[in-house]
Amino acid sequence: MDNLVYSLVFMPIAGAFVSYITGRRYKKYRDYVVSTITILEFALAVALLSKYVTGGLTGNMTEMSGVCGLGLRFTVDGFRAVYVCIAAFMWMATSLFSIEYFGHYRNRNRYYLFQLVTLGATVAIFLSADLYTTFVFFEVMSFASYVWVAQDERAESLRAASTYLAVAVIGGLVMLMGLFLLYHQAGTLEIDKLYEACRGKDVYVAALCMLVGFGAKAGMFPLHIWLPKAHPVAPAPASALLSGILTKTGIFGVLVISCKIFLHNGVWGTFILALGVLTMAIGAVLALFSVDFKRTLACSSVSQIGFILVGVGMQGLLREENRLAVRGSFLHMVNHSLFKLVLFMVAGVIYMNLHKLDLNEIRGFGRKKPLLAFIYLMGALGIGGMPLWSGYISKTLLHESIVEYTEELAQHPGAAVVFTAGNMKVIEWVFLISGGLTAAYMTKLFVAVFVEKNRDAALQEKYDAQKNYMSLPGSAVLTIAAFLFPIMGIFSGSTMDKLADLGQSFMGLTESGEKVAYFSFNNLKGGLTSLAIGAFLYIIVGRLWMMEKQQDGSSVYLNRWPGFLDLEEYLYRPVLLVVLPTICGCVCNILDKFTDTITSFLIKAGAVTAGFLNTIADAFVVLLRKTVYRDHTKMGEPKEGNELTNYLGGLANAASDLLNRTLRRGRSRTADYKHKLALDYTGLKETIFLITRSLSYGLILFCIGLCATLIYLLVGAVK
Repeated sequence: MDNLVYSLVFMPIAGAFVSYITGRRYKKYRDYVVSTITILEFALAVALLSKYVTGGLTGNMTEMSGVCGLGLRFTVDGFRAVYVCIAAFMWMATSLFSIEYFGHYRNRNRYYLFQLVTLGATVAIFLSADLYTTFVFFEVMSFASYVWVAQDERAESLRAASTYLAVAVIGGLVMLMGLFLLYHQAGTLEIDKLYEACRGKDVYVAALCMLVGFGAKAGMFPLHIWLPKAHPVAPAPASALLSGILTKTGIFGVLVISCKIFLHNGVWGTFILALGVLTMAIGAVLALFSVDFKRTLACSSVSQIGFILVGVGMQGLLREENRLAVRGSFLHMVNHSLFKLVLFMVAGVIYMNLHKLDLNEIRGFGRKKPLLAFIYLMGALGIGGMPLWSGYISKTLLHESIVEYTEELAQHPGAAVVFTAGNMKVIEWVFLISGGLTAAYMTKLFVAVFVEKNRDAALQEKYDAQKNYMSLPGSAVLTIAAFLFPIMGIFSGSTMDKLADLGQSFMGLTESGEKVAYFSFNNLKGGLTSLAIGAFLYIIVGRLWMMEKQQDGSSVYLNRWPGFLDLEEYLYRPVLLVVLPTICGCVCNILDKFTDTITSFLIKAGAVTAGFLNTIADAFVVLLRKTVYRDHTKMGEPKEGNELTNYLGGLANAASDLLNRTLRRGRSRTADYKHKLALDYTGLKETIFLITRSLSYGLILFCIGLCATLIYLLVGAVK
């Protein structure tokens, strides 16, 4: 297992640098290198899944001890193996599509470098066995994928990239604090040991901190702000990966918290359910109001993440009876990843040909393009929850989990954690309406691009005449992916149920239970109710309110979303860039002035104290001089020099006086030679003392001794 796991994680990262070096001289071969690496990665992922299914993997942990301090740990189970396969498939598909898509882009070498680094980091997250490994590669993934958003380096791209990076950095730092707190409480970050390690301990603060980091990447409300900004400016292949896979790394973290720490915890489940309902509804409303193709898909991603979070919340509320919620959550993760691969690639085809995404400008582009219409329709019907498509299966399971808990509360009202049966009825209707909104905005996109004509007749003729709008490899990849949805929906027992069997153990479910009759009347009723709501909303909101007749008789799509409801522009940026700096500046200014005042006071007080102490010290010294240290009456000045200096000095003084009286009459002696010789004698004594105490003196003695020894030996030899 070790070699296979290491290859899946580190081969794309190593291949990223190979592709970059190749692309410096041979751009065509660089594309082949990237495609080869992603195809090989998918083959390794399939081998990993096959090996797990056949029992060839024991599930033992693979550890790279000493790496990054605490070591990196990886493991494999059904959930991880399936998602590594999905990630590898999506990277392979987008890489093959990118060969054609990036024909008009610059800086492709940079894009492919970070695309492969992100692939390795994403696979490592899904295979991580402890949260430390998850965090390390989570940060690598976030910083590497930043380049995707900033790829074309336009002003709006760089602004969206800064938002993406800010959310990633702040979320990562808060997550890191959560990991510190969790490790302090539990003593381990190993995912499979967290439940036992956290039992009976208060880890809610740690979990909330981690939820901020993982929820931000997943696109959970209110941390979803990067998705509607990043997707419209990022290249379409990158948008497919950001929406389809990178958001699922966030969901992976949410599942670790919900199913490994708070398994069957009703309080935590209630909290996640509330966030999921808000995310689901707000994302769907934003998507319906959008008039940009990719922005609509981005807001749709927010809503679909909300559906998944609803399932995660229901797992906690239903406790041991959460089979429907577990399987529905996992299957909707899989579905959403594949839906967004297809839908964003359709957006990529449109942008690749028109370099526009506004519905009023791309209107009518797909009228005579049946293959593109088929590919889009498969994804739209799937995500809309149409029966016989895979999205219907996962949404039915999620809806039935809500119904199941509602019935349980009706029979046993005391079992309610927060929500009553009436509250759950409201949540059920929000779920159905959100599903209806999904159908409405997907219908809006289909009608605008593939049914309606463009207002400009000449432009419409140009659209209709365009035949070579997509290459053969791109068409093949998207067609194969689009066919998955009806196949998985029709043959749900042998596809969807098998996938759910593989993934459910990660969420604490060990038994599959009875098979669900997906196409029974009760289950069909929920899906058809959502579709009916969607048809109504499309007509009332999408056609009558969001479109406006022009003087020439044509109609245009209007963006009627109130600008002041933009959380980034009117909440996060003002708070982070204006309010907090202002508050912190005021606090720092107050503290600075307070510090200056205290410092000035201390300086003055210190000066007064020092002066007082100096006065006392002087008085004390005077007192000591007059008492203990007073001069002795018999003490005299020490004699200067010695007898020789006094004798020689006296002779010098007499000679000087004699000369002054005879030869130098009128002059007087200018110096006392006794005193001068005494000073010279004192200086000589000090010098001799220093020499005797120095290393030089020791060396001189050593040399003298050595010379004496040599002379002695020579004299002895002569004798």
